[in-house]
Amino acid sequence: MTYPEPHPGSRGLVPDKSSDDSGGAGLSFCFSATLMVFCLFFQVGLCFSQEGSGSAQMPGLWDDDKYISIDEVRPGMDAYCLTVYEGTRIERFDLEVLSVVRNMRPGRDAILVQGTDERFIRTGPVAGCSGSPVYIEGRLAGALAFGWTFSKDALYGVTPVKDMLEVGQQVGRGSPSSHGQPMSFSFDFSKGLDLSEAFKQVISTGIQQQSGLGIAQPLPCPMVVSGMPASAVEQLDSLVRSLGFVAASGTGASASSNKKPDVELAPGSCLGVSLVTGDFTLDVIGTVTEVVDDKVFGFGHHFLGYGPVDLPMSTGQVHTVVSSVVRSFKFATSLEVVGAFRADESAAIYGEVGAEARMFPLKITMDRYNDSIERIYNCGVADNRRLTAILLYISLVATAQMRGSLPPDHLIEYKVNIETEQTEPIVFENVSSGKQLSELVVEGVAPVAILMNNPYGKVDIKSVDYHVRILPTNAASHIWSVDLVNSKVKAGKKVEVSAVIESYMGAKKRYDSSFMIPENTPPGTYQLIVSGGYGYLDFLRQKVPYRFVPENLATLVEAMNDVLEIQRDKLYFMLVLPAGGVTLERSELPDLPATRAMVLQDPKRTLRARPYSRWLEKSYDVGTIVAGRKVAQITVEE
Repeated sequence: MTYPEPHPGSRGLVPDKSSDDSGGAGLSFCFSATLMVFCLFFQVGLCFSQEGSGSAQMPGLWDDDKYISIDEVRPGMDAYCLTVYEGTRIERFDLEVLSVVRNMRPGRDAILVQGTDERFIRTGPVAGCSGSPVYIEGRLAGALAFGWTFSKDALYGVTPVKDMLEVGQQVGRGSPSSHGQPMSFSFDFSKGLDLSEAFKQVISTGIQQQSGLGIAQPLPCPMVVSGMPASAVEQLDSLVRSLGFVAASGTGASASSNKKPDVELAPGSCLGVSLVTGDFTLDVIGTVTEVVDDKVFGFGHHFLGYGPVDLPMSTGQVHTVVSSVVRSFKFATSLEVVGAFRADESAAIYGEVGAEARMFPLKITMDRYNDSIERIYNCGVADNRRLTAILLYISLVATAQMRGSLPPDHLIEYKVNIETEQTEPIVFENVSSGKQLSELVVEGVAPVAILMNNPYGKVDIKSVDYHVRILPTNAASHIWSVDLVNSKVKAGKKVEVSAVIESYMGAKKRYDSSFMIPENTPPGTYQLIVSGGYGYLDFLRQKVPYRFVPENLATLVEAMNDVLEIQRDKLYFMLVLPAGGVTLERSELPDLPATRAMVLQDPKRTLRARPYSRWLEKSYDVGTIVAGRKVAQITVEE
C-alpha cells in the first residue's frame, strides 16, 4: 500500500523540537496523524467500493471502457460473440441476452444468451466454441462456456470476464516444474508394486460427468487426432469423455507438411492445447476470449481444473463445424505452438505468448508382419501427470494398429527405454502372445505414470523409446510334465529333473536341469518348482515381497526393474531350501546366526523382520511363453 506524503511543514510524524512553540508542534503532530488515519481509511474504503468492478483483484487488467460487469447486464440486451466456423477467419454471431443467473455455481454468476444467427440456430451449442468472447454494448462481457445436452436451441451460458481475468494472476513468469502439478493418481505400494493395477487407474474413466438433461455442463472440447486409425480414436474417446473432451479423427499426419497460415491469437480465434506433435498429432481445441499484451485467456471453463499447468499453447484452424443432434463440434487442428498455458482453473485457462512448455521426445519403431518396411514415428509429448500416460497408451495402440488389427494368433516382441532426469533409466525387453496389446501397454505405460506421480520425489521424463515387432504366430506353451530322475538324495549330491513343454499346435520339447544339494541341508522334504515367467513372478512375490515395496525413489526404480526383467519366454526351475538368516525391511542378512536372527524377529522391535527365504534357481530360454507351474517333491536323506 502507498502511504500519503507527509504534510508540508509537519516534518512527517515527528514533532518539530527546534520550534519554541511547543503547542504549535503538538497541533502539527495531531493534524498529521489525523490526516494519516483519514487517508488510510479512505484507501481501504476505496478498495471495498471497487471490489464489484473487479479492478481491485485485477490491477492493470480491468478497464471499465473495455469490459462490462455482470451488474450492468439486463435481459433483452443485444449481444454478439466472435468465433471461427471455418478456416482462421473470425466472424461475428448475433446473440440475445435471456437472463442473468446469480450463484449458478457456488460463488459464480452467469449470463444466459441465445444465438440468433442462422448458423448458430442450425448447429446448436458447438463443442469448441468454449471461450468465444461475448460483447454487450461494445464491451467484453465474458465467454461462451456451458450448455445443456440435446438442447434444440443455440442456448449458451456465459462465464463473466471478471472471473476469467482473475485466472493466472498468481502465476510467476518462470516455467513451472511438472512436480508443481497435483498428483493425478494415488498408487498404493504397501502391498507391493503392481503395474497392472497402476495401469487400470491410468485408463479408469473416473467420475463420469453429469448427464442429466436439466444439468448445465461445460462445453466439451474437441480432442482432434491426426494420423491415427479410427480404432485408436475410438479408444481415446472412451478414455477422455469423463475429462470433458470429445475425440475426433483429424486430417492425417501428412497435413503437417503443408504450408500453414500465419495466425496470431486474438479474441475469437482458434486456441489449441498441443498434447502430441510430430508424425501424428493430438490437439484440444477451444477459443480465445481475451489477449492482454502476452496474456491469453480462453475456454471460459477449466481444461483439467487443477491449477498450475505447463502445456503447449497453439494457434489453430477450423476445417468445418460438424452439426449433430447429439453434440455439434468444431473439426479443427492446431497450427503452430506460440506459447504455454500456465494456469487451469474453473473459469478459464490462462497462457503466455512466447513461453515454452516442457515436452519430451517419443520414438516408436513398429515392425509389422504385413508391412513392407519398418516404420519409425517421432513425436513430442506434453509433460502432464494426468494426460501423459494416456497419450503414450494411445500412441502405442495407434502405431500398432496402423496396418490393421492384430490377428488372433500373434506374437509381440518389444523393447522399452524410459529415460528420466532424476533416476536410472528403465530398460527392458519382453514378449507377449495371444493377449493383444495388453502386456505391451501395461509395461510400456504404467512405469511412466508411476514415476510422474510417485510420492517420493520429482521425476521428469527425458525420453521414451519403444521398439515393437508383431508376428502372426502363437507362441503360447504350457508345462506338460515334470519328472525327477532321483526323488531321494543326500546332502552334497545332485538332484536331476526334466520338464516337457508343449507348444500351441506344436511338438513337445524336453529341458533337463540339475541342482547340487548344499552340504548343510538338513534332512526333510523340499519343493522343486518348475514354471514360466508368470509363475516365477508369483513365486518372488511370495518369497521376497519386500523387494516390491518401495521406500524411496531409488527403491521404486529397483522394484520396477525387478518386475520388468522377468522374461516370459523362459523356463524357471526353483529348488526351495530351508529359511536361514533374516531380512530387515529390504536388507537381506542370509548368514546371520540363528540366535541373533531370533532376537531381531522379536515382535517388540520397530524394524519389521522376517526369515530370509533361500532357494536355488536356473532358467532356460525356450522361445515360447510358458503358462502354469508344476511342483515336485524331493527328499533329502540323512
